[in-house]
Amino acid sequence: MTVAVVALAAAGCGKSSSDSTSTSESGKYSGKGIGLAYDIGGKGDQSFNDAAYSGFQKADTEFKIGGRDVEPSDNETDADKVQRLEQLAKSGYNPIIGVGFVYAPAVKEVSAKYPKITFGIIDDNSITSKNVADMVFHEEQSSYLAGVAAAKATKKNHVGFIGGVDIPLIHKFEAGFIQGAQSVNPKIKIEKQYLTQTPQEGGFSSPDKGENAANGQIDSGADVIYAAAGLSGQGVIKAAAEHKIWAIGVDSDQYKQDALAKYKDYILGSALKNVGGAVYDLTKSVVNGKPLTGEVRGDLKSGGVGFADSNPKYQAMKDVVTAVDKAKQDIIDGKVTVKTQ
Repeated sequence: MTVAVVALAAAGCGKSSSDSTSTSESGKYSGKGIGLAYDIGGKGDQSFNDAAYSGFQKADTEFKIGGRDVEPSDNETDADKVQRLEQLAKSGYNPIIGVGFVYAPAVKEVSAKYPKITFGIIDDNSITSKNVADMVFHEEQSSYLAGVAAAKATKKNHVGFIGGVDIPLIHKFEAGFIQGAQSVNPKIKIEKQYLTQTPQEGGFSSPDKGENAANGQIDSGADVIYAAAGLSGQGVIKAAAEHKIWAIGVDSDQYKQDALAKYKDYILGSALKNVGGAVYDLTKSVVNGKPLTGEVRGDLKSGGVGFADSNPKYQAMKDVVTAVDKAKQDIIDGKVTVKTQ
């Protein structure tokens, strides 16, 4: 049942944690390593960006090719992202990966200028260039499992969803969660809230916004809250722990995150998105001389999404575990089709 997604942490535009040039042991690769450009919230979000970093680390450890990971800056423009990716390309990094759909315009522009470099983008499938891999996921499937878990674990038949930004991508998380919860109890009460209308307003990078929203839902009676909000989700988890109710994490296995350790007893599980696996797989394909291209979509069947069951308290709730396991198998077998909106 567990999907293995490692994730770690840390944070200025152009800051780098490692920078080296090397050739893989196979001798096929002669680039400067992986170029990884983070989304809003940056490294240390214990969620989306850190999942990407875990793939960066795994690939570097296995292939010994080094790399550079760079942070976003506050209120940056598409031109800033273009400049960031161009710097990586000029330096010889390959592959170069934009973490998040906000990189789509920059990846499209820079990949056209450097056709011999493989580019990847997470959470966008709008780029059809021969040297671009669009790495996307069935987030609605893992969110369905989160909904099943929430509906089985609630004592009040009242749960909540908090989305970071009111955009189609996050609507997939909401749709899956609601469908999963209602599959257990069609009459369950579900609080729904988005933190901001645009990413620039901090919906993915403001723990205080997440905490305030969670407190509001808890005051309304919710006793399990699922947040798809990047760094803002840390505030949701904090509020849940302080009120001794369940939180459900997202993207990374948030029960295992060091920065959330004091709250982990209240993290029921996490709806996983194997962003780290996508980063690793793209790097491996480049190292092996057969770069991935086009749409690469992860689902429950492939292990691209899943539900983390690391919390022993979750594992002890046998009826919840059984329901989630059955829902997972039903989706894989095609008995359940999860909505995306």
